[in-house]
Formats: sequence, structure tokens, C-alpha cells
Amino acid sequence: MDRRKFLTYVGSGTAALVAASSGLGVLAHKADALTANHLMDGQAKGKGKSLTAPFKEIGRTWENDLVLPKGYHYNIIASYGDVINSKGEKFGDAADLTVYFPIDSLEGGNNSEEGLIWVNHEFPEPDNYLEMLGINKDTYKKSDLSKYPKLLAMQKEAVGGSVIHVKKEKGQWKLVKDDQYNRRVDGTTPIQLTGPAAGSSAVNGAKTVEGSLGNCSGGRTLWNTALSCEENTEYADDYGWPNFTNEHYGWVMEVDPFNPKAPVRKHTALGRFAHENAAMGLTNDGRVVVYMGDDSQDQCFYKFISSKKFNRNNRAANFDILESGTLYVANLGQQAWVALDYATNTKLQNYVKDGKKFFTSQADVLTHAREAALAVGATKLDRPEDVEIHPHDGSVFLSLTNNTGHGNFHGQIVRFVPADGDHGSDKFTFQVFVAGGGESGITCPDNLHFDSEGNLWVVEDYAATEENVYADYKNCGVFMIPTDGENYGEPFQFASGPQGCEVTGPWLTPDERTLFLDVQHPSTWNPYPGYKFGRSCLVAVQGGSFK
Repeated sequence: MDRRKFLTYVGSGTAALVAASSGLGVLAHKADALTANHLMDGQAKGKGKSLTAPFKEIGRTWENDLVLPKGYHYNIIASYGDVINSKGEKFGDAADLTVYFPIDSLEGGNNSEEGLIWVNHEFPEPDNYLEMLGINKDTYKKSDLSKYPKLLAMQKEAVGGSVIHVKKEKGQWKLVKDDQYNRRVDGTTPIQLTGPAAGSSAVNGAKTVEGSLGNCSGGRTLWNTALSCEENTEYADDYGWPNFTNEHYGWVMEVDPFNPKAPVRKHTALGRFAHENAAMGLTNDGRVVVYMGDDSQDQCFYKFISSKKFNRNNRAANFDILESGTLYVANLGQQAWVALDYATNTKLQNYVKDGKKFFTSQADVLTHAREAALAVGATKLDRPEDVEIHPHDGSVFLSLTNNTGHGNFHGQIVRFVPADGDHGSDKFTFQVFVAGGGESGITCPDNLHFDSEGNLWVVEDYAATEENVYADYKNCGVFMIPTDGENYGEPFQFASGPQGCEVTGPWLTPDERTLFLDVQHPSTWNPYPGYKFGRSCLVAVQGGSFK
């Protein structure tokens, strides 16, 4: 019996065992509940029994388009270079995270046809800009960047993130142009630092820094703001940017999409590393927890627990909640969270590097969180990327994308169960939920997103050629994986991206009748007229029972 059949056979029992061991009880939603998923109603109605998947899955393909199951379609909402407001600000490059906020969010509403979207812009693509500016690619050197002010400006304008107002009209999602909410946070925006490292010597005394860079994934707070995670801390080396201070980047940034006048902030209490995303929940006593992965080979898995409790009745009372608390790192061998707290952890106090003590304060620990994690014996993992909390049982799913350095080319998704069902606990258990490779049919899992039935939506991150280890997987895909029932742990492919791209940032509207996705760095798809390169964009996917 192969692994997929085995998981199908034992799936319900395994899921129940996980829930029972966490003290949370058996999961309430079974496989037949998949038929109630609004996104798939068109295929599910009238079947009268459980489905292997609530859509007819597609196969792997090299097709240079966003390929979807029969009955589904997409439309492009915004692409790199589109003007979004009267100031002339443009939608950035390398779209990644999408977070949808119903337009009536602050009143407790769930409008699924109009809202604000925060979109991350992970990196610039300088080679494309050279072509746009007519600069010879063969003779240009990034060390000469200061001689090309337009090129530097284009790179800094391309990163950070966008707030855009979107609305569904006549069945299509559109950008509401020149709207009061539409704005950019980019590589030049003044951003406040908060928390223990702000103003410290660890960040060269800075309380305000220039811009946000490497914005990969992120999340949505319980008080309806966006968290955007900085994954790259060395842009000076990567792109030749002048006057770059590494310690000002690699943080989690918070943006209020509903208030353009609110300060944009980077929260140093959450630590500095190659942040992939930030998944927020609550401890049993009402404090905020944020789970985070460090997207590099042999790096670690973190969580932050706030000092303050979440206030459900006063949004503004939560605006400083991420400024103070405790950062933890996971030790899988001990199945324990270890506090990265300089005041109480003697390993941090006594850690010596190059003949002298490396940490002298909590600001040092947070700014050099990677060094601190290894100093306390944290477990090195295989590119811990996106992490999300299961909506039914509170278990925590972490993508480990791969680690080619020691032969893990296909990665896995790991499911963590907090002790006593409490995110505030310092103990946990874990198991592999899905192993990448030929048996599961999925490889290099990256961004994650749950639907209301507890199905896990997964996108992939790899670069296939016809000669390398990913040749059989062809273009990067989007998968739905049930986390309960007879198809527990079995991936079903929903989409395939255009050639050369990652499909990123899956996010469903509250009624689950629209799935937002980003098409990032396609090779030639959706090209500018007159240019050979493709461009990143935000798309809306609809189908099934969508009207």
C-alpha cells in the first residue's frame, strides 16, 4: 500500500488522535463537510456523498498561463506598474502576500464583494528595469548603481507593499482607482521602530528607518491591520544599494489599511531574521501569539507571546500589543519552546563569540535572533516558511520548503499541537502532515491558507527545468489538502502557474466565493507591450457557484 492510500485509510483516526492528544477533542468537521465549501458548491451540489475533492483536480503542466479546473476563471486586478492613485504611485513588483479586509471590517462586517487588500512586493527585478530604461545589461554593473538614479528609484519604488481598494462589479474584481485608501509603502517610506531594540546600539540608535524591503508573506491581526514580513536583510549586497544598514531590515511591519495617517511600524519584539509570515492567535488567557518561520536552510521556528491581553472591544487598545512580550524558539528534540530572554537565560548572558560576549542586552538578542536561537540549542529546520493555525483545533501547520544542502529537495509540512490546547504553553508535540515528493505529488510547500472547512491551501516554491530534479513537477502549483476525513493529507491540485513563476499569497473572501492569488515573476506571461519579460500581478479566481 503506497503512502497516499495509507494516509487515506488511517486519516480520520490520525486526525482524531492529534486532537485528542492536544486535549481539544475530536475534530467536528468530517470529509463530507467539504461539500459545504462555498468555493466549490457548483461541483458539490447533489452528489449526496463524500467527494475525493470538491473540484476536478488538474494535472501538472508546462502551459504558460494560470491553469484552473473546468468551470473556474480568473481576472487580473493589478499588475506591476499600474497607477493606483492620483499621486501617481504604482503597484509594486513581485507580488506576494495578499490580505483581504472587507470594507466594513471595522464595523464587524464580512463584505465579500468590496474591500481593501494589502499586497506585499518582495523584491525588484533590476534586469527588467534595465530593459525599460534602455541600459545595456551586458555592460551594467551593480557597483555603478549610483550613476543611474532612475534605476535606483525604480528599485526602491518596486518593494514594500500596496493598499488597494477592490470591488466586484459585473462579476469581475476591479481596482478602485484614485481611492482615498490606495497608497504605497516602499523602500523610501519613513517607518518607526518599536520595542526593545528601537533606539538601541544594536540598530545604530535608530528609532525611524527608511523603507521596507524583502516583504515576503505576513498575516492579518485580530484588530484588522496587516503584518508584512521582511525576508531579506542584505539588499546592499544583493542589489548594490548605497547607505544601507542591515539591522534596519528583517523585522515584522504593521500597517493599518484603513488609516493612511497611522504610522507604519516595525516591531522589534518579534525578532529579526528572514521572516516568511506571521500567524496570529490567542493563548488561553487572552494574550496574542504570533508564529513565525525563518526562511533559510538550517534556520528555526519562532513564536511571540504578548505581555498585554487582546481587547475585543477597543481596537485602538491593541495598537501597541506587539511592542512588548517574549520571543521563543522551538527545540523539537525536547518538544519545547525556549524563551529568548536575556534577563533570564544564562546561555544568552554567557554566549561568547570571537573571544567576547556576543549579547549584552535584549536589544542584541532580538536584533541577532538567529545567533540567539542557536545559542540556546534551537532545532535547525529545512527552510521554515509559512505557518498557519488550524481554524478548528488550533494545531499549527508549518511549511518546511526544502534543504537541498543535505538532500531534502521536496520538503514537508509539519503539524504542531500545543500542550493542553494552549498556544501559551511551552510544550508541544508534532508530526509530519505531508512529505513532499513522488508519493504525495507535491513539492517545496510555501504559502499556506485555511478555508472554513479546515482544508489547507498550499502553493509551491521551486524552479523547474526539463533537466533538474523538479522536471516532473513542471510549473509551480496550488493545492488543496484536507486535514481531516478519508482524504486526510492527500493533495489535490487546483491551479498551475505560468512558466517561471511562483503562485503566492492565497487568500479567500469571507464567503469563499473568490480566491485571491499573486502571480510572481513569470517569465513572459502578461508582458508589457514591447518588452520580453512578464510582470507580477494580483488575480481573483472565481467559479463553481460564483454569480
